[in-house]
Amino acid sequence: MASVDTVIQDTSTMALPGLGRALVSAGKLGQKAAEDLYKKAQSGRTTFIAELTGSGAVSAYDLAHTMSTAFAAPLLDLDAIDVQRLPKDLLDAKICADFRIVVLSKRNNRLMVATADPADQQAAEKIKFATQMGVDWVIAEFDKLSKLVESQSTTANEAMDNIIGGDFEFDEMAADAAVTETSDKTLSSEVDDAPVVKFLHKMLLDAFNMRASDLHFEPYEHNYRVRFRIDGELREIASPPIAIKDKLASRIKVISRMDISEKRVPQDGRMKLKVGPDRVIDFRVSSLPTLFGEKIVIRILDPSSAKVGIDALGYEPEEKKRLMEAIGRPYGMVLVTGPTGSGKTVSLYTCLNILNKPGINISTAEDPSEINLPGVNQVNVNEKAGLTFAAALKAFLRQDPDVIMVGEIRDLETADISIKAAQTGHMVLSTLHTNDAPTTLTRMMNMGIPTFNIASSVILITAQRLARRLCPTCKAPLDVPRKALIDAGFKPEDLDGTWTPYKPVGCSACNNGYKGRVGIYQVMPISEEIQRIILKGGSALDIAQQAGREGVRTLRESGLLKVRQGMTSLEEVLSVTNE
Repeated sequence: MASVDTVIQDTSTMALPGLGRALVSAGKLGQKAAEDLYKKAQSGRTTFIAELTGSGAVSAYDLAHTMSTAFAAPLLDLDAIDVQRLPKDLLDAKICADFRIVVLSKRNNRLMVATADPADQQAAEKIKFATQMGVDWVIAEFDKLSKLVESQSTTANEAMDNIIGGDFEFDEMAADAAVTETSDKTLSSEVDDAPVVKFLHKMLLDAFNMRASDLHFEPYEHNYRVRFRIDGELREIASPPIAIKDKLASRIKVISRMDISEKRVPQDGRMKLKVGPDRVIDFRVSSLPTLFGEKIVIRILDPSSAKVGIDALGYEPEEKKRLMEAIGRPYGMVLVTGPTGSGKTVSLYTCLNILNKPGINISTAEDPSEINLPGVNQVNVNEKAGLTFAAALKAFLRQDPDVIMVGEIRDLETADISIKAAQTGHMVLSTLHTNDAPTTLTRMMNMGIPTFNIASSVILITAQRLARRLCPTCKAPLDVPRKALIDAGFKPEDLDGTWTPYKPVGCSACNNGYKGRVGIYQVMPISEEIQRIILKGGSALDIAQQAGREGVRTLRESGLLKVRQGMTSLEEVLSVTNE
């Protein structure tokens, strides 16, 4: 077996780094190929080893075995080690990331370090200078080593600097507050930790720029992760070190005006962030004690979402006409239904924004108010203080209202007062959690509301879902068998046109082939025939059949229309609608 000196001296490729000379000497790489790769790495400002493995000239497996033989160093399979038991804080995270190395153990005054390039003298000198210890190399495969380096963090401050990775300037939180209600110095230091402050500001701004609706900060036993909900799907964005979980939770809680000394019960709060000279974004914050710390979810409440206009929500012309006619009436009840996260609040506030005129008195009761709308009197429900939906509604009726919006009808008392308000000359807007428009009416019957009151007060019900919108840049035609389209709900006459379904592809401008979301709606006016069915105590199926005869599309039919228009994919419609 040749020594390292022999390996280096026996070749004339002195312009190459030690790694390249060792590969040429071992016959794994031609001299010209090695020189070309080295020049390419220098011109592309990447490392020689990354260029070697990335180009496929030498596999990571062959490289590791060759280096182990050439440099007489032990070979280690990183898949066989317990990452959680690796030593922490022995070496700066930036050095580990720059040189793709991992500290395995410390013995006396020497470090055992995993590397794919034992010929890198600069890395050895850096480690010696930083730790004042000697280095014993262990060879590992470059691809496995890179993954481990990227997933491993050391101290909180170092990890924050790496994650932030640059100089960012943020406007200060509008709702920032000092810690005045606690004498605990440790809490104060947690709140004022500069890297945590920078990291939080960056996460909030990134979430806003990526059009996320929610941020999830989730602590676990051995790791901590940050996820964004983008276009309805959760995506992992960052994995900061677990050591920052308490500091980050305290920072979020203090600027949200929550009690940072209370970590045993759930809490709710709000905060604001300036994203421009004249634009402020509201955030609703919820903390939840879990086994390994407080999970915090931040909902982004963009006031501009209520002003996008009804045309941007995805209503078809006839659906928009029905809705506008309903909210334009002087009294009655309009209900918006759907599961959590289906866009009910934005639809309601779009309607309120249309009705919001100087001559109209509008009051809302929500738990809590999500979007601030100037000109609208908004009340936050507070169950502990006795301010329930029912209590707020009773107060509204003494405030000379024209339009009342109830965040959600949850019980018989709230439903009863809402219906009486609709019957006595007020326009009432509210939400219910039901699957579609016809089942909303039977749900109200099951709550105990007399059928006469339902038939005489409810004038329109809108059920809705949100489907991801196909990216216009990269969407591609999809060949779907005719039978599959019919099974999905298309009628034979729908397939005779020139349209074609599209599929998501994915590009740099979108999220796995989708960009934004579009609403799918079932807008059902309560006609005289449907009123008769209600009065007779008819089922949801009876109501649905009559609505179909009156031209009301089901949610699936509305979704399939969006497929025909090329807005979304058939797969997405099938996943968000049930038939």
